Amino acid sequence: MTELKPRPILRDQVTATRPVLPVWLAVVFSVLIGALYAVQSRVNGELGVQIGDGFSAAAISFGSGLVILCVCMLLWPAGRRGLTRVGEAVRSRDLSWWQLFGGVSGAFFVLSQGLTASLLGIALFTVAIVAGQTVSGLLMDRFGIGPGGRRPLTATKIIGVVVALVAVAWTVSGQLKGDVPLWMLWLPLAAGIAQGWQQAVNGHVRIRARSALTATFLNFLTGTIALVIAAVVHGFVGDFPTSLPTAPWLYLGGAIGCIFIAGAAVVVRTTGVLLLGLSIVAGQLLCALAIDLIAPTSGHPLNVETVGGSMLALAAVVIVGFRWQLLGRRPAPPA
Repeated sequence: MTELKPRPILRDQVTATRPVLPVWLAVVFSVLIGALYAVQSRVNGELGVQIGDGFSAAAISFGSGLVILCVCMLLWPAGRRGLTRVGEAVRSRDLSWWQLFGGVSGAFFVLSQGLTASLLGIALFTVAIVAGQTVSGLLMDRFGIGPGGRRPLTATKIIGVVVALVAVAWTVSGQLKGDVPLWMLWLPLAAGIAQGWQQAVNGHVRIRARSALTATFLNFLTGTIALVIAAVVHGFVGDFPTSLPTAPWLYLGGAIGCIFIAGAAVVVRTTGVLLLGLSIVAGQLLCALAIDLIAPTSGHPLNVETVGGSMLALAAVVIVGFRWQLLGRRPAPPA
């Protein structure tokens, strides 16, 4: 019987998985990405309300992003070369076919925005997303699903996740006396869990493609296909929208998504999935609080529980990253 030899690891593959940004800078970028998440939630949530169909709003948002990325792919040869590399990686089994479908999780996230963000309020919607992101990030790092490999499960990580979940419970407690249907919190919660998986697999695609543009394009391609199918099925079961709003800002969700999906694919190998998710949470919460303070959605002004829960969730970010982030050291190498 022929002995199977392990496949040699090429030098460029080792280099591709090595962090290229200082950790502190990657965290700053992650916080800014989180702020874009909150802005997109407001845009897509309002689009869903004005159309009267969250499914169509999600398909429009993702589809517009795909159109932008198609133009970028035509203009930048590096993106097209990335598609060739991804195809080669799948054929050689360096990349699993299912890792190409991170966009389905992104589609689910955008769908949850269109269906629930305006009804829950941006701050409450964001805190519900937090619970899913923190738990998912912990699991992705623990089992080595992200491109940075398996990362040790430390006490600070566990405490940070527990604090984040307590923050969610505190924030939700402020809505128990209101008229918000709490079952709607399950949708952004599940979307937050899916976000961790999306960030992990998109990071792998980005490394194999050597192009964030390619990874983002594939993300939007699979997500748009999923959302168009869902919107068509929903339209036949119910009704298709008869008119579209004219305000240009309502159609910026796709462009915003292009930016933060590409950014997350770049920084995840430096931060790991958990720290990326919690840093994104920080940006989401700060921006969501600002949005709900300056321009709250109808019937959902800020309350003490929402503000307090958001601050507690921010503390979770500090707890997880404190030991080595504060000193400017890189995270421990994958186990």
